[in-house]
Amino acid sequence: MPSPTNRRAILTLTLLLGSAAVAHALERVTLRNGFSYDCARQQPLEAGRVRLFTTPDGNNFIDIPAAEIASIETLPDPPTPPPAPTPTPAATTADIPTLLHQAGSQHNIDVELLASVVHTESNFNSHAVSRAGARGLMQLMPGTAAQLGVDDAFQPVQNIAGGTSYLDALLTRYHDNLALALAAYNAGPAAVDRYHGIPPFRETRAYVARVMTEFKRRKLALEAAATHAATHATATAIATR
Repeated sequence: MPSPTNRRAILTLTLLLGSAAVAHALERVTLRNGFSYDCARQQPLEAGRVRLFTTPDGNNFIDIPAAEIASIETLPDPPTPPPAPTPTPAATTADIPTLLHQAGSQHNIDVELLASVVHTESNFNSHAVSRAGARGLMQLMPGTAAQLGVDDAFQPVQNIAGGTSYLDALLTRYHDNLALALAAYNAGPAAVDRYHGIPPFRETRAYVARVMTEFKRRKLALEAAATHAATHATATAIATR
């Protein structure tokens, strides 16, 4: 039968264990000889001994006399890691014109030209992938994207910024010759330089023609809309006199 001293130690340990189990906190059990153990839980045993489980799974433990326990200290819980940052939502289709305007203004490139490139490259599909592996709205190859600092070519913000910067560099390289810049955008500047002009590749020639045709169509549509608005404004002014 346990002595009164041992019984009191076991009772104290049991009460402490009961309060600690709710919080699931680690406890530091310090012995009278100065040694201490950090344990996940304790279990009173017969003959005045206590089992200290040093791991939550219960595979590691040590049995000690309850009378040797000098103190039991509940350790503070480890700091809670900060919540993961909320990812920035990808731009919707409605945001793309705004992104094109911003990129065009930054690089002094006509926004309708950028829209024509996006239309021809991906038809405004931010998740488009070509057979060659080009990605996103402006179809950036992984190597080109890396050189432009684009981490995720499927993110419209990054893709448009990188693609516009690349087109700007090509326009500068070819002295604002749009046909050559577009050919280099499609086939690479090395091909344009090698052939001293638009390379004799069917795909590249068709690409340049498509972009320039779309660009012309968009500019004519804007002019028609402006003429219609001016005509309407004039008619309204005359009618209100």
